[in-house]
Amino acid sequence: MNHQDLISACQQEWLAYTEHDFVKQLAAGTLDQQAYLHYLKQDFLFLKQYARAYALAIYKAKTLTQMREAVPSVEALLNSEISHHVTYCHQWGITEADMEAEIEDFGTVAYTRYVLDAGMTGELVDLYAALAPCAIGYAVIGDNLLKSADTMLEGNPYRSWIELYGSEEFQSGVQTSIKRLDALLKDIDPQSQRAKELVHVFKTATRMEIAFWQQGLDAA
Repeated sequence: MNHQDLISACQQEWLAYTEHDFVKQLAAGTLDQQAYLHYLKQDFLFLKQYARAYALAIYKAKTLTQMREAVPSVEALLNSEISHHVTYCHQWGITEADMEAEIEDFGTVAYTRYVLDAGMTGELVDLYAALAPCAIGYAVIGDNLLKSADTMLEGNPYRSWIELYGSEEFQSGVQTSIKRLDALLKDIDPQSQRAKELVHVFKTATRMEIAFWQQGLDAA
């Protein structure tokens, strides 16, 4: 099996995630600013836990190659993506101290701890299956929004977000993550019980992504 089998097994949830109203409003530039600011703060807290999850991948790895593969993701999150997020949030008047002091929403707690639990109780492939909806989904969303005629870039206050996730750099990074996941999935029979377990992990994480968007809208 491969990552596309995981997506195909939860099409309803996948579309609800990648075509959520939060995303549509962001593309149109009509998203309430309070909803967006709440999302940014929670996303900072999410990224901290995401980095912990990738660090866990080093522990769960069975080979030195797998351990080395996880290192760039941890470094990128700690030294690049989180730093970029902090810099970006400054433009919106949000400091790193503000985000550190922010209380985690229920959806943020549920999502990030689910990913960590999937990794702790499962194998490396379970962890990567739980991490996958975030990376793959954002790449799909970014690519779709840049190509969609319905997306308003000129004058859109969220243009930089769209361009970040639609960028060649982000898309390339996600392709690396996909190859890593597919390498772990390739010997698993799509009809097996093991495949069903991984679909459940992927689907649950996708549902958490839907809830993450929704908690942003609900904050408006």
